[in-house]
Amino acid sequence: MDLGLKGKVAWVTGGAKGLGNVICSTLAAEGAHVAINYRSPANEPRARELAERLRHEYGVQAVSVCGDVSRESAVHELFAAVERQIAPIDILINNAALCPTCKVSEMSIGQWEETVRTNLTGTFITSRELVRRRLGTQRPGSIVNISSAAAFLGSTTGHAPYDASKGGINSFTTSLAREVAEHGITVNAVAPGMIRTDMTADTLAKNEDKYLARIPLRRIATPQEIADVVVFLASDQASYMTGQAINVTG
Repeated sequence: MDLGLKGKVAWVTGGAKGLGNVICSTLAAEGAHVAINYRSPANEPRARELAERLRHEYGVQAVSVCGDVSRESAVHELFAAVERQIAPIDILINNAALCPTCKVSEMSIGQWEETVRTNLTGTFITSRELVRRRLGTQRPGSIVNISSAAAFLGSTTGHAPYDASKGGINSFTTSLAREVAEHGITVNAVAPGMIRTDMTADTLAKNEDKYLARIPLRRIATPQEIADVVVFLASDQASYMTGQAINVTG
């Protein structure tokens, strides 16, 4: 199936590692040019290495761009940088997120606000920038927000601000989708369950049976399985879907 992504420009926030890394690779495999966003200088080598690999393996344009999606000025600069280096952005994947572990009774205002600002406010800022730049261009666009099963179920392991931010992302997805549909911009979300990544390796090593017991398919998702859904929603093949939060939890 041709997903119609060849030549389009995709920007993936938090794209240097984990699920974001695999999303970038999957987009490039479909012929999309990719901008890989990261915030921490520690992730610069990963982002640069990924961009080089995508250029070599798939013959697409790929760049790494550093910036904090929770800051308006940084997001404006990031969009401008991608436009200078590649072209205007067609596809936005909001993947960047923080997930601190702390019980609510012991949580500081700072922990709460930083998580919500990165996960939810960052999604708002980047989405607003894409919409502003596409209005009046007569060109369609797509936004895919990475939510979580925790948005529906919460968690028992001290991730309340993460869970709340993901619930907010689902509501924001629906509202924005209704607002921009007439302009040819689709907005959807993907809500994964547990994914087998470096971030979850320690948790799964201690409690994998507990998580498997909750999953009808009795296995943990690979990042590729989630990335495939994300890339489909970003593609022309999903052009009649908008405002949805797709549960991908097995």
